[in-house]
Amino acid sequence: MGCYNSIAAAISGYEVVLYDLDDNTREQIPRRHQEFAAMLVGGGYCQQEDIASAMERVTISSDLGEAVANADLVSESVFERLDIKRDIHQTLGEVCAANTIITTNSSTLQVSDLEDVFERGDNFAALHTHLGSSLVDIVPGPRTDPAVVEILRRYVLSLNAVPLVLKKEYPGYVLNAMLGPLLSTAQALVLDGGADPEAVDRAWMTSRKAVMGPFGMIDLFGLELIRDSWQREKRALYMPHLRSQALANLQTRIDQGELGIKSGRGFYHYPEPAYQQPGFLEAEEVSVELQQTLEVAMIANGLKVAAAGVAEPADIDKAWTVGTHLEQGPFAALAVVGAEEFARALQVAENAGYFPASIAAKVRAYLKSGHLAA
Repeated sequence: MGCYNSIAAAISGYEVVLYDLDDNTREQIPRRHQEFAAMLVGGGYCQQEDIASAMERVTISSDLGEAVANADLVSESVFERLDIKRDIHQTLGEVCAANTIITTNSSTLQVSDLEDVFERGDNFAALHTHLGSSLVDIVPGPRTDPAVVEILRRYVLSLNAVPLVLKKEYPGYVLNAMLGPLLSTAQALVLDGGADPEAVDRAWMTSRKAVMGPFGMIDLFGLELIRDSWQREKRALYMPHLRSQALANLQTRIDQGELGIKSGRGFYHYPEPAYQQPGFLEAEEVSVELQQTLEVAMIANGLKVAAAGVAEPADIDKAWTVGTHLEQGPFAALAVVGAEEFARALQVAENAGYFPASIAAKVRAYLKSGHLAA
């Protein structure tokens, strides 16, 4: 993610310094930049001729103090472990200038997990990017200066990206708070429901007009990341009857080198996965039950985010459509399905163990509140 964010900034005209303490990681940066450059050009973010000049604006450093010496903005994307992130942010607080804005790109940890390591917290916030998407989450901490939030919002706009300022911190921000449970539900349908990954992906791709399904997305994000999400302590309350089974299944694949797209093999084989082949959607009859269960996961978790006061329905839908490149967010999908039909499908999913009763109750309460406008 550090490589991805750095090349996006460089393309937009910023001078960028990339720091890592590992020699091997630094040696891989040029290759990763070329890979991301091809993705950004292919996605229409920039032109091929923009890449060479962008690379001239990137410096690689093995000295943290030197790397941040003249930085206006620092973006941290180190490994998702609380002790590592706290250590690096404590160091950043010591070596960065007083006017440097320091941000974390953590996808699982929250601002409150980190901000107390700073003597001053006014210039610290979360600036969370999504690989392959223009969506960027901005989350202030309890001491963040509102002016810093506005600077970050304008910075995201200068990258030709879409800023989403959250009203408060929330596990998974907005998009991942919906996407994570969707991927978990997909795994549950296979582990507990007897479906196969291709059938689950076929159901999602057909109902949502998507280019890949949940298991294609798991391959994209990496099986190790999905395994780590199941291992988090807070996650133990979500589908507890499947947690150990899901972890064992993922670990078996990981031990066999099936890490997803980056290793050439995960639930599919790459670079030509089955879901991209002609006839994949017509190979078998699509299961309406699978479609409904997956849609419930998307819609219900969107409502859950809104009920928590994190973002407005319109912003939640925007986060979903921008982040997934799909046509409808959860509130738009709910308007099509209808509240009554959704409530019935939610009950079915809850009875099957795919949705915790405590969360279902909050979703039902939000449904009754009438605040459903997108």
